[in-house]
Amino acid sequence: MKLIFGLGNPGKEYDKTYHNLGFMVIDNLCKKYGILLNKSKFNSVFGQGKIKDEIVLVIKPLTYMNLSGNSVKSFVDFYKLSPEDVVVVCDDIDLPKGTCRYRENGSGGTHNGLKNIAYKLNSENFKRVKIGAAREDFNQDLKEYVLSKIDEDSFAKISNIFDEAINKIVNCIG
Repeated sequence: MKLIFGLGNPGKEYDKTYHNLGFMVIDNLCKKYGILLNKSKFNSVFGQGKIKDEIVLVIKPLTYMNLSGNSVKSFVDFYKLSPEDVVVVCDDIDLPKGTCRYRENGSGGTHNGLKNIAYKLNSENFKRVKIGAAREDFNQDLKEYVLSKIDEDSFAKISNIFDEAINKIVNCIG
């Protein structure tokens, strides 16, 4: 079994914000594989499906970004899995918009959600698919930026790589 977490913040006010790119990719993944996010556990919504003959749980933590590790840790412990069975999808302000990167492991970098997951799991050995969300104006407050609505031009550029992100998720399973 693999656990696929899309990171974001719950609530309509965070729809189409940079910090919710993980949620957006998860929504597209679920649509492609017919997975319904119709269950709740550990302050998350989730659904179960199959990808590449592997049972997967697709999960959106509802803990807000900086506490994502609480949900991840609860699922890992409950299903008696290891960090290596976890895939996390999130935004990355250090990557250019319209790009996507897969990492087998590593530090959380500037991403508080990833840092919290690594802290809670006591491991950096979980997979990540990062969606580029770099800001153009470095004078803008980082928190304000990641919680801002994505403009149409930027969204068109970013959403073009959702399929690439899904392929990266699928390729690291099984």
